[in-house]
Amino acid sequence: MAEKMKGSRLIAHLLKAHGVTHVFFMDAVLRRALAEMEDFGITRILGHSEKAVAYMADGYARVSGRPGICMAQSVGAANLAAGMQDPYLGHSPVIALTGRHVAPFQYRNAYQEVDHGPLYAPVTKFHGRIDALEQIPLLFRAAFREATTGTPRPVHLDVAGFTGDALTPFEGTFDVTIDDAHTRFPAFRPAPDPAAVERAIVAIRAAKRPVVIADRGVIVSGASAELARFAERIQSPVVVTLDAKHAMLEDHKLFRGAVGLYGRGCANHAVAEADLVIYAGSNTSDHTTANWTMPKQGTAIIQIDIDPLEIGRNYTDVIGLLCDVRAGLDALATLADAAQHPEWLAHTQKFVDEWRIEAQKARLSENLPMRPERLCKELTEVLPEDAILIADTGYAALWTGTLVGLHHPKQQYFRAAGSLGWSFPASLGAKCAAPDRPVICFCGDGGFFYHLPELETARRRNIKTVTIVNNNHCLSQGLRNLNIAYEGRSEPNHKDECYEYRETDFAKVAQSFDCFGVTVDKPQNFAKAFEAAMNSPLPAVIDVKTEFAVQAPLPWVPA
Repeated sequence: MAEKMKGSRLIAHLLKAHGVTHVFFMDAVLRRALAEMEDFGITRILGHSEKAVAYMADGYARVSGRPGICMAQSVGAANLAAGMQDPYLGHSPVIALTGRHVAPFQYRNAYQEVDHGPLYAPVTKFHGRIDALEQIPLLFRAAFREATTGTPRPVHLDVAGFTGDALTPFEGTFDVTIDDAHTRFPAFRPAPDPAAVERAIVAIRAAKRPVVIADRGVIVSGASAELARFAERIQSPVVVTLDAKHAMLEDHKLFRGAVGLYGRGCANHAVAEADLVIYAGSNTSDHTTANWTMPKQGTAIIQIDIDPLEIGRNYTDVIGLLCDVRAGLDALATLADAAQHPEWLAHTQKFVDEWRIEAQKARLSENLPMRPERLCKELTEVLPEDAILIADTGYAALWTGTLVGLHHPKQQYFRAAGSLGWSFPASLGAKCAAPDRPVICFCGDGGFFYHLPELETARRRNIKTVTIVNNNHCLSQGLRNLNIAYEGRSEPNHKDECYEYRETDFAKVAQSFDCFGVTVDKPQNFAKAFEAAMNSPLPAVIDVKTEFAVQAPLPWVPA
């Protein structure tokens, strides 16, 4: 039924109707709408920077399966746009709302105003300008539709007014109707073309050494069960990218580990030797394929993806299943012949066994300061059965992605798509999406420094997470290339200026924010510290002192 209301109430009403429970914002934006949201029970999370609230919305979206909302005023729009890169690369439906000076102020050097369109164009799939009250319901519905259909990605709405409030005081008569499909993602689950499925079945039947690569699309589609059913049907090893780490448990008999440049050599060997590679929801990136060396060109490939532009992007003669990933895996599992590949399974398992023996050496290390591998072992042993583990990019992703084992079906893992510092604010958004589950953030000191002020946000809004800081007081991932850059230069030099930080006591930092903080400098003390952090009602930080500048071993990849 149509109802008379102000623009501010219309915005709050539309968000509530789309299932929004939280908005993450940096003042000052849509203040009238924020006031109305209180009446609709929407929780408003004020952060300390635009990038941080963007990452909170991203973490919320990835865990909840619903679009995440973040907002900033006109002068903060550029910072918020920078925060869209990670959800764009991570296939996360974040809706960014910004204010923009009204038309008479444009092109006249209005205070703090730049053109927002070019800022958002590379990192969103839709950009809309709201200049009239009547556009609000139309473009809000468009934003949710664009964010949740096809490949989920961010969208941007630029609302008239420096703080987005040029239209919100005015009244109109509106019928608040929404499309239920766009309150979640995937919004739709198209089935594959039967002819394409038949071609894939023929290729699977002919394969002697198949491998399934599960990527981000499996997680977005919620296709873990279908992945296992399909792999078990054709008796194929399964490898995962770090973006699909929880698609298959560590101890599944067909699991061969994480693949790619941040993966395990055992998984890479399996892909390099396969005669058929089945990509499930993958963009076949340089990281996944080790710069497109595995599988080698000419290998038979089946690619399941909802985005037609990804099918065959990096490999030729691909059998493409254009569909929802879950629907595609289900179709293959239903129609494929039951197969046996005992020699191939034994061969690929041998790589896994060898990798585990080698990795266990560092995982059991008693060195002080602690090795990161040992920290990952200790975390694996105490990680709650329903934990959500949020990891930063770089070494934080490499350590956790390869060395923290997931052994329980409710455990989930999400990592940054590339933005250092993403993990801590993203973990706050994740906790807002799943308040009854333990959310654990794993980052390095370099990553944690990015958004330290959000400890205040966590404390103020009672967002209880546990953050583990792998504290080696440097950016150790860059050291390998720095050593190359400094090769042949005389000693002493000031190479340390390029990667080393002062030692910081993050436990004291946390305590200064009235949060829980504890320091761990011995591996045998980690479990007790983790238990104390979990039992504390406060947001918690565990500052783990680890070996300075330790280098992660690079996985085997084809020459």
